[in-house]
This record gives sequence, structure tokens and C-alpha cells, in this order.
Amino acid sequence: MTKDVIALTPTMPDIDVLLAGLFAGGPSLGVTGVHEGAVVQLCTPNGRPLVSVEAPLLIQVPGEAQRLLGAEVTAPHVPFWWTEARASTAVEEGERLAGSFAGRLAAVLDGTVWPPEAAHTDVVPLTPGTATAAPAPDSAPPAVDVLTDKAAVVIQDRPVVAMTSWLADALRTAAAGDLALQIVTPPHTRLTLPTRTALHGHPNRWVVQDPDCGYYDGLSGAELHWQDGLFTPVRSADGNTRVAEAFKPRTAPDAPGARQLGLSLHTTHAADEHLLLGGALEAAWQALTGTSPAGWSTAEPICLPWSRRQMTELARSRARRSAPTWLTTIGSPERPAIATTRVTHTSSGIEEHIVLTLGYGADEALPLDAVAQLAETLATEHGLASMLTTLRTADRDLTVPPRFEAPPIPLAFTLGADAVNEIGRGHAQHPQAGARPTRLGPAARPALHYPLGDGTDPGSWATLQQLSRHLKRTQEGA
Repeated sequence: MTKDVIALTPTMPDIDVLLAGLFAGGPSLGVTGVHEGAVVQLCTPNGRPLVSVEAPLLIQVPGEAQRLLGAEVTAPHVPFWWTEARASTAVEEGERLAGSFAGRLAAVLDGTVWPPEAAHTDVVPLTPGTATAAPAPDSAPPAVDVLTDKAAVVIQDRPVVAMTSWLADALRTAAAGDLALQIVTPPHTRLTLPTRTALHGHPNRWVVQDPDCGYYDGLSGAELHWQDGLFTPVRSADGNTRVAEAFKPRTAPDAPGARQLGLSLHTTHAADEHLLLGGALEAAWQALTGTSPAGWSTAEPICLPWSRRQMTELARSRARRSAPTWLTTIGSPERPAIATTRVTHTSSGIEEHIVLTLGYGADEALPLDAVAQLAETLATEHGLASMLTTLRTADRDLTVPPRFEAPPIPLAFTLGADAVNEIGRGHAQHPQAGARPTRLGPAARPALHYPLGDGTDPGSWATLQQLSRHLKRTQEGA
């Protein structure tokens, strides 16, 4: 299992401090740069990577260390530097080398190390014979522990598996090679919502190693085994997939009464040099929490303070290369909230696909009364095309456990003015059953907001399906 060790320091590790850390294995080991210098590797004399170190990240968003490493972690006050090392356990000394590297950085810069028990400053000589091991294949990125012709396997032992730049690199490698990305964790590990989103869909998997059940899929519950170069479902005699006992439904989340409010919204804007992205997301955050987002980034941990201008500049630079932009946004630690945004350039203009999730404890009131007013604001000021609002029973901290979670239940659906006009206002305003809409915005060109329930009745999905079928029909064919 690859081991991660992280140094959290109040000042940036400069080249001298990094070199002091990289001498954890003594002068016989080599240092090389990969990924255009973004990753430095400590290697055996014949080139086998032992420890891979990512370029330090400046964390300017409060609460990130606690969100991803655990509430008990000690970190410097923001801003601080996050320097992550991944040790290969294919070599016995790898984990101690990573611990010595991080421990030296923390000792020199008055920082801390996660996990704290990994930190030390000893020189770690290699066992004789280690240097003759074969180098890792060039096609394997630093995050990948096992690479076959069918799967890129990443083995993680962290409290929370975030969509880090390491993991994003592994996902890109897997996609480019038509491979499955499979993340293997112990049963206490959880995923962030961006990681769950990235793993959605076959053949990618979250593989949980449980002492009682063996291996199972943390998102579907299917029992798994290693076969022909990847983890695949165990089939019963009749060919069906078995569900692991550890995954089966529980009566409540870890904190009974906890809920998650979700918004999935799509906006469209004319391509304009004065356009600033993120307006719809910021408006939703303000309406539902009373504050703006705290930070954003292209990967976790989230390192940049909230800035619509910087987000827009990044999206423009990627658009010039015909590449979409994928972003994560978080809120303050007091109000758990996280969003993913995908920005694309289409024939319709600039499109934002946003999924925003907010967590609430049993004793916290949900801002359900604010949803309709938010829908009108988005429709009249931020180019809303559509928005689905849902409610689910799930943990307040917004992490994903390796067990069954109740699906979300629809609260409301909003259709933007352009879509209403395209469908035909008369047709859109008169669905055949239920979901009678409220008009939003100008009477001459309204958006429509369809209430679907109070978030407790799963039958709301049937109502939404009926509405969707109705809206897909032309007015003439209704």
C-alpha cells in the first residue's frame, strides 16, 4: 500500500529545505523531476521511485486540513504550505523515507506532520539489494500502485480520499488508456463528493477491503475479487452479483437527523469578453448560507480564496486549448458546503454545470423557503437553464461512507425562460398531473418553478418523471 505523509508548514519549503528532506536516504539515492517538474522523486541508483513529492501548495482557505485529514489534526494558521509525499511500499524503506522527508521539513520550518506518528528525522539506509529492483514503468503516474492492461489501481489509507492532483492525474491516465481507475481503501475511509463524482460509472470503482466481507464496491455494495488484472464482481451460481453485508442499509447516518440539501443547476451565457463566471454559484451560496464561498481550486485540497475573476481567467485559458474546466468550491467550516462546476464552450455559449451540496445537522433549519426566490434570481440574473433541488438523509460533513445511503428526493424543478419559450409557455405551464408551476420573472417571458414535494416522499421521483416526459413533448403533440 502506498503511504501518504504530509508536511504542514507556516512558510514555503525552499530548495535548500527540500534538498535537506530528500537526503533522508543518504547521498546514494538519486533525485529526478517528472511531470514538467511538478513532482520530485527520490529514487534508487537505477531509477526506481521510492518517494514522490508534489510541489508545495499554499492553502489560503480555513479548515482544509481538518476537512481532509481529520478534526484532530494540528495545522498552522492560514495561509500555510501543504507538501505531500507518497511512498512506495514496494520497497520496505519507502514509508520511513517519506516520514523522514516530512519530519525534516516540519523540524526546520516549525510545522507539523500528518500522520504525526510518521514524523522523524533519521537517515534511512536502503536494505542491500533494493537498488537492483526494476524501475517503475514510465506510463505509471506517481499515484498509481498497480498498473495492468485493464486497470490503474490506487491504494489509499487516509480518513478521506479527496480529488487531489495526484488522483486527478491517475484518472486522466486511466481514461487515456481506456483503463478502469480503482481506488482501494480500508473500511474507515470516506470519499469527498468530488471523488465520488469522478468515480461514477463503470468500470471505475471504490474498492473497500473489509476484514469480514473481503473486498466490496463502496458505492454499489457488490462483492469483488481480483481477476484478470482488475477488481470485478463476485457472481453467485445463478449469475447475480452479491451485496456485501457491510454495505447493507442502516437506519440512519452517523448523526441521526442529518440531511443534505442539493442543487443541480445549468446556466448558459453568451460568450462575452466582460462575462464573469461563478455568479449563479455565488448567488446560490449567498441565498442559502448568508455568505459567499470560501475558496476554489481545480483539485483538493482547496487552496485559493473565492474569486470569480480568477475562475473566469482559468476557464478562458483552457477554452483556448479547447479544454473544459472542472472546479471545486467549498464554504466555511461552520456551514459545510461543496460544489463542483464544469465549464464548457458550446454552440449555445458558455455553459456552467453546477452541483452544490450543503450539510445540516438535526437541530439546524434548512433554508427551504429561500429556494423559490433563489430560482427567480438565477432565472432573471444568471442565465438559468434548469435547476433540480433535492433533499436526502446523509451526514452533515458531506463525506461519502462505504455503505448504502438513501437516494435524494426531489423538492422542486425550475425551468429557465429560454427553455420555457422553446417548449411553448402554454404547454410548459400545464403538465398533465401534479407539479403545477409558479411563474418567475417578467410576465412576458417567465421562468417556471415546479414544486415537487417536501423531500420526504420518494413518490416525488414519479412526479418528476411525469413532468420530464411532458416537457419533452411538443405542444402540438401533447
